Amino acid sequence: MDVIRTPDERLEGLPDFPFESKYTEIDGLRLAYLDEGEGKPVVFFHGEPTWSFLWRKVIPPVRDAGFRCIAPDYAGFGRSDKPTDLGWYSYDRHVELMSKLLEELDVRDATAVVHDWGGPIGLRLAVECPDRFSRIVIMETGPFTGRQRMSETWLMFREFVRDNADVPVGMLVHGGCKQDPGDEVIAAYEAPFPTPESKAGARAFPLILPTEPDAPGAAEGKAVADALRADERPTLVLWADSDMVLPFSVGERLSEQLNYPPPRPVENAGHFLQEDAGPEIGRIIAEWL
Repeated sequence: MDVIRTPDERLEGLPDFPFESKYTEIDGLRLAYLDEGEGKPVVFFHGEPTWSFLWRKVIPPVRDAGFRCIAPDYAGFGRSDKPTDLGWYSYDRHVELMSKLLEELDVRDATAVVHDWGGPIGLRLAVECPDRFSRIVIMETGPFTGRQRMSETWLMFREFVRDNADVPVGMLVHGGCKQDPGDEVIAAYEAPFPTPESKAGARAFPLILPTEPDAPGAAEGKAVADALRADERPTLVLWADSDMVLPFSVGERLSEQLNYPPPRPVENAGHFLQEDAGPEIGRIIAEWL
């Protein structure tokens, strides 16, 4: 298996990112993660095409409230190793790697904070590893069952990714923000990917998302949704008021379908609401916990 490891110098001096990644080897891959603070763990699951950098403004208020903040980089993202074979990436494989990381870190009585593709991964882990997670925070995501309605914007995005080997990661993040995060921040999202081949993971996520009930991963997603519908663990749903990819109505529908409280709107924020309102989101989560 061909693997690319991002040179350290590409990830030095990132804006508003004073954290040091830690590393472990799982299934022959070096995986990176942040591990900040002490107390009950809060695990932040990033989405597409981001990495733990996404959580840099959210983590401090949660950490300072007395919690241990863990933010992994999936294989193919951030400081983690990046297999170059598009076919290597699958829903099951990402879940398995994250499950092994949680086991190695002995995560228990944790809060799962999920965003974008972090939803299918983190929510499935919350269902399949109930001894590890006691609380859930959901943002701009949900379990993908193959029955969910995808917006035209998302379908266009999937086609764009399929047809572009050198995915413009920074442009995608910029387009999902309500406010301009600035050139340095956009460059930080591009930094983990030194070559087009290193972007296989970023290309794979939209392509492996199940959009039909018989698609790979759909049955697992439905099982997660069915389990969450009867789940009694405390859950907070936050949703951006200006998400063009997953509008606020999607969050309302998710809460209704899974018997959750209505989503709490995050004002003046887009799909990457952590960029638009990171400190506010961190304070909301800390207060809720």
